Amino acid sequence: MSHPSRTPGTPPVVRIHDLRCRYDGEAGPVDALRGVDLDVPRGSFTAIMGPSGSGKTTLLHCAAGLQKPTSGTVELGGADLSRLDETALTRLRRRRVGFVFQAFHLLAALTARENVELPLRLDGRRPDPRHTAALLDRVGLGARGGHRPHQLSGGQKQRVAVARALITGPEVVFADEPTGALDIRSARDVLGLLRDLADNGQTIIMVTHDPVAASFSDQVLFLADGMIVDHLRRPSAPDVAARMATLVESAERAADTAGVV
Repeated sequence: MSHPSRTPGTPPVVRIHDLRCRYDGEAGPVDALRGVDLDVPRGSFTAIMGPSGSGKTTLLHCAAGLQKPTSGTVELGGADLSRLDETALTRLRRRRVGFVFQAFHLLAALTARENVELPLRLDGRRPDPRHTAALLDRVGLGARGGHRPHQLSGGQKQRVAVARALITGPEVVFADEPTGALDIRSARDVLGLLRDLADNGQTIIMVTHDPVAASFSDQVLFLADGMIVDHLRRPSAPDVAARMATLVESAERAADTAGVV
């Protein structure tokens, strides 16, 4: 099912059609994604949730060009990822995609400023110090640019990771459990930052297991068994938690039934 945009008439920045992903598991083939259709409007904040093994991280990685699906199409800003060779795909990821990982993935030997600028240097471009400084200010770390990761708190490290994801001016920022390693206050700060970015036109797609994190988004998509089975607009944490509880209960019932068979 395709989901309409937050602003009607806005063309989708990510368009996914009949996305399928199969891999070999210990007990035989596993269908991680089973025909996902999805339109993500520009400037929206979408959260993806689902029980363990539902395919949410696979969907995020396929949408970001980090993983090749078995079949189906992913278009990012009009570019069909399946038609790009590895060189073109790498270039697209470096220039049009930002990715925020749960574990930060900052280089210990580099300062916050140098970590933020790294995507540009890997792409052979010279960073503009004023742009870097402005980004660090935007994420609340204007005074921390010269600090190395061991001198920063978990929340500050994640803010550096967000700034790094933004340095290339990406069309979409993908975030994989970006608050999973943070305390409650730091998590809310990072979520508030992502919300502010979306309010200012940045497209955010986030995988999370946390109903509170999901409540910062415009809409939540719920995955189960490799398919989008539900969605919720203007989500509240209690509503998200209730729907997740239903999905988890259904998944556990299905697993018990399969075990009996």
